[in-house]
Amino acid sequence: MTGSEHGFEEGATGKHGERNDTATGRRRRRFLEGAAGALAVASAGCLDDAGTEAYSAVVGSETADDGVTIGLLAPDPDGDFVGRSMARSARIAVDELNDAGGIAGHKVELAVRDTNASPLEARRQYQRLVLEDDADVTVGIFDSPALLNVLDDVAEQETLHLTTGAATSAASRLVSRQYEDYRYHFRVGPTNDRDLGRGVVDFLADMAPEIGWESVAVLAEDYDWTEGPWDVYKERLEDTGVEVPLERRYPPATDDFSGLYDEVQESGADVALITTAHTGTDALLDWTVPEPRPFDFGGIHVPMQLPSYYRQTNGACRYGIGHTSATARSRNTEKTQPFVDSYQEEYESNPVYTGYHTYDAVMLYAEAVENAGTFDDGELVDELESISFTGTVGTLEFYGPDDEFTHDLEYGSEQFPFFQWQENAAGVGVQEVIWPEELATAEYEAPPWLREARS
Repeated sequence: MTGSEHGFEEGATGKHGERNDTATGRRRRRFLEGAAGALAVASAGCLDDAGTEAYSAVVGSETADDGVTIGLLAPDPDGDFVGRSMARSARIAVDELNDAGGIAGHKVELAVRDTNASPLEARRQYQRLVLEDDADVTVGIFDSPALLNVLDDVAEQETLHLTTGAATSAASRLVSRQYEDYRYHFRVGPTNDRDLGRGVVDFLADMAPEIGWESVAVLAEDYDWTEGPWDVYKERLEDTGVEVPLERRYPPATDDFSGLYDEVQESGADVALITTAHTGTDALLDWTVPEPRPFDFGGIHVPMQLPSYYRQTNGACRYGIGHTSATARSRNTEKTQPFVDSYQEEYESNPVYTGYHTYDAVMLYAEAVENAGTFDDGELVDELESISFTGTVGTLEFYGPDDEFTHDLEYGSEQFPFFQWQENAAGVGVQEVIWPEELATAEYEAPPWLREARS
């Protein structure tokens, strides 16, 4: 950690020179319904694009004397698939809000800062968003270590942070244990690591009989982020009625899965249910090369979530099954496809799952302000605790102060679609939703080397 143990770096000041290390040093803004104006809002700063230390961008009016600043923390927002989609989606949200009159009549600006996929850099850039850019709310943060490293600063500044990437339940447990300190954190998406495991189990319970899976080999890369789903698998998979002949947490450095897949094959499992991010592509390629393995493949597979993955793997991911929050084909709600259309029109590509959550976070904040009639963070906490908001991924509601996962997105199958990479008539790979049934855009398609065995 840099600076003080639980606060900002010593000597940090706000844009007007005042120290911002106490609640009274921060802006408290309220608007009055029907009034010609609102209480004065401190201007939102605009930093130059940083070609050296960090990326920063501001979208909105050139002057921000009465503006609202949304602060986004994203990894490599100019290049990385995940971070770029977060930044682009936030810009779409800001543009839509401004076209509709802003938030409570205030022009909206976006300040973007690069976390560089580093917990220390994430904390540093969070500080800059709040102290230099004067952000009214912060959104984003993709990786769990980065989120945990900024939570003390969020508590210190008593400024809302809406997470749109990191899944660690350690954050929500902290809110639950020390509610008064950490209540300013909400996870807009994705579902937390425990609920990720819950979604996989629910998918398996529904789809295993339909597909013909009688046994499953459970695999997970041995990283901290997989511990939550793994614990749920251990607790609940037996309730599905599917046999589990093999369970294996494999080393993070694994790049050759042939030996592990020999074990899966020998176990007689019908599917290799994998939880992977860092080792996902090697795991996928070894499933079919040099010879296709006699079992299905899928689960929580982060690389497969990328809309461009079919092209990146030259179609090797065809028939692979994965979880995501939404796809370019899904219709989680009436807002999903309009957002996809806007994204495609603006950027000629499809959003990554973090993009859907980031767009939702910005829009959620705007609705919370309008509903509550205030920009006061404490009152907005109360509003968010009772809100039911239709986003692009589903209905957004949050666990309450007395729940184990306080302020996490409540679990629901509409926010947890499973897709299968399939090829359309034009030879293009598409992420077709196969579960839940009410969101399905296609039926499960068995790999050709398994069809005969199951017929």
